[in-house]
Amino acid sequence: MGIKVTKMQGCGNDFVILDYESFLEFNLSMSDTAKKLCDRHFGIGADGLIIPNTNEEMADIGWYFFNSDGSTAQMCGNGMRCFAKYVYDKGLVSKKEFSVQTYAGIISPAIQENGEVRVNMSKPVLVPEFIPFVPNDNMNYKIAVKNIVFEGCAISMGNPHFVIFVSPQEDMMKLAKEYGPIIETSAEFPEKTNVEFVKILSPDKIKLCVWERGCGITLACGTGACASVVAGILKGCLNNSVDVELPGGTVRIDWDGNKIRTAKDVFLTGPAEYVFEAELFNV
Repeated sequence: MGIKVTKMQGCGNDFVILDYESFLEFNLSMSDTAKKLCDRHFGIGADGLIIPNTNEEMADIGWYFFNSDGSTAQMCGNGMRCFAKYVYDKGLVSKKEFSVQTYAGIISPAIQENGEVRVNMSKPVLVPEFIPFVPNDNMNYKIAVKNIVFEGCAISMGNPHFVIFVSPQEDMMKLAKEYGPIIETSAEFPEKTNVEFVKILSPDKIKLCVWERGCGITLACGTGACASVVAGILKGCLNNSVDVELPGGTVRIDWDGNKIRTAKDVFLTGPAEYVFEAELFNV
């Protein structure tokens, strides 16, 4: 018997989900397994590894989430949508709206009638010490990288983000590849950070490219989409419901917040799709 795996993707952000019981039976190292299975040449290939925890006592179910480099992540919006669809379809939860224990706290996804998943991503964190972000001022912070000074907003959606708004003429992918890994490890971010490069197309739509902490360039980042919309609303550039165009697809972010009412939950809605299911005999 091998270990059962399922590959899923949300807007091109792809994940390997391991069957929890067979994972326990094989007594595998979570971090090493993540690095091996997420390798795109010698493994299945994915941005992250997810393992359901059916023994969770504080919520309906829990998860273990690992980036492709084997590091843990507090939260992942696209991964949560895939996870929610998986555990519901597998009968690990019996209701379409349920609670999930994560390293970022309890998150509540809901399966929609059209098959998409809407996730209550909780409240944005804007207090620097809880992002964590070393400088006292996390909004409109200037950071020098090579010969360029970027101005961005440091926000946590359970994991840290640095959101940079760029002009329509700039190449976001080029910026992300060249400057993302440097900003990720900047001293201002003691736990490293995700880096978003954002173009505002209208008050209701943005375009986004992300350098993800522990992954590099990905086709989508749910928490990054949330952080970018929150930053845009706080800067007075965006409305409260925004379509976020990512390289792998589009998600919808809703946040009924503003500069005065920041303690509002952020909602992420988007697709979650199966790629394949398999059984591995060499893990």
